[in-house]
Amino acid sequence: MPADPETTRDAGEPCPPPRPRWKRRLLWAGLGAFAALVLGVLALNLVPQTQQLVHPLGPLSPVDSPQFRREIGNLLGPAIVEGNAVEDFQNGAEIFPAMLEAIRSAQHSVDMETYIYWSGRIAEEFVAALTERARAGVRVHVIADWVGSTRMQQKVVDALRAGGVHFEYFHPLRWYDIDRINNRTHRKLLIVDGRVAFTGGVGIADEWDGHGNRPDIWRDMQIRVTGPGALQMQAVFEDNWITTTGQALLGPDYYPAVPAAGDVAVQTVASSPEGGGENLQLMYLMAINGARRSIDLEAAYFVPDELTMSALKRALERGVRIRLVVPGPYVDSEIISHAAQTRWGEVLKAGGRIYRFQPAMFHNKLMIVDGYLTIAGSANFDNRSFSLNDESNIVVFDRDFATHMTEVVDRDIARSKALSLEQWRHRPWTRRMLDWLSALGAAQY
Repeated sequence: MPADPETTRDAGEPCPPPRPRWKRRLLWAGLGAFAALVLGVLALNLVPQTQQLVHPLGPLSPVDSPQFRREIGNLLGPAIVEGNAVEDFQNGAEIFPAMLEAIRSAQHSVDMETYIYWSGRIAEEFVAALTERARAGVRVHVIADWVGSTRMQQKVVDALRAGGVHFEYFHPLRWYDIDRINNRTHRKLLIVDGRVAFTGGVGIADEWDGHGNRPDIWRDMQIRVTGPGALQMQAVFEDNWITTTGQALLGPDYYPAVPAAGDVAVQTVASSPEGGGENLQLMYLMAINGARRSIDLEAAYFVPDELTMSALKRALERGVRIRLVVPGPYVDSEIISHAAQTRWGEVLKAGGRIYRFQPAMFHNKLMIVDGYLTIAGSANFDNRSFSLNDESNIVVFDRDFATHMTEVVDRDIARSKALSLEQWRHRPWTRRMLDWLSALGAAQY
């Protein structure tokens, strides 16, 4: 009979009692349960909490028609609001002075929500402006995403709180809501006195401080709305403030009677997995399906799902000109960059034009349809923005503003390199394999 290895010892060596088999089985069962828990948490984080769009949209009226305005104005949340002035700011050299000026002019309230809040000179300027207003009696509230602000130094948080700013992290890591750790706020909002509001893609970091014309300075834009439309952005901010703190911000400091400041109609469209998770994708799909002549799309992260990709190809089939501006040699996410390249071929084969921005990291999120409808904000053209993040975009119904923003796109194209179908087809096989593998990963996040 073979010896039991657990009880065989050298002569004279004391023999320890054998390890009971049930303990080994219990250990393996515990490890299995832990692995199942980890996989379950990952699944909960990756699966959208609400039903996503799966069917193509039916025929839509043109984007400049009364019918389109009725549909988008009633389906996507807040109604379209008239009486606004809308202005764009290009790159940090224009964006940061405008935002800081708005903060310093605040008389009643400042509400700010951001994904990235890093340390550096720009962060110090915002801390100084926010705390100065808070000490002057202005009510100042700031939400920073917990994941996006991992590089934010504790001394910055301490300075904000010591200066009277109500600062909170969005979805910090806690054991009881770990299943939602992948739900981040990607919104970039600044609302002052309920009258002036900014949205776009900029982070509060030195990486944005410049003209977007060199590799270490990001290319980005921000939109400012002055007038009644700012109140819609105030409501979007408050949604996450209530989620984070349980406190409602009410009264004329936040929701004043705002007179008309211009003649532009706007609509704020927000989305969150907690509710209205399909709003941003539906907004893009409606705009694409309502296009009759042209779509100019600037996308820092272009990884559309099959439904959105099909809508773009159908637009090309009916004669819509599509120009797509994407990042060039400088990217902040290699996996998304490679995943995007698998989609470029479909656009090019269908007749679309693609331009790769050369001077800097390209972070724009912009769509212009038929020289009339302009969409800008925080949402990227990918599954994370459509399904997992909290996002907020502004829709502008104005031909003059769309004409101006088309000129912005033209300038970006002038600093880009056109990508041909032949160039895409002849990229190295190693690049094609990496693109394919990245696309598989990107589809799951």
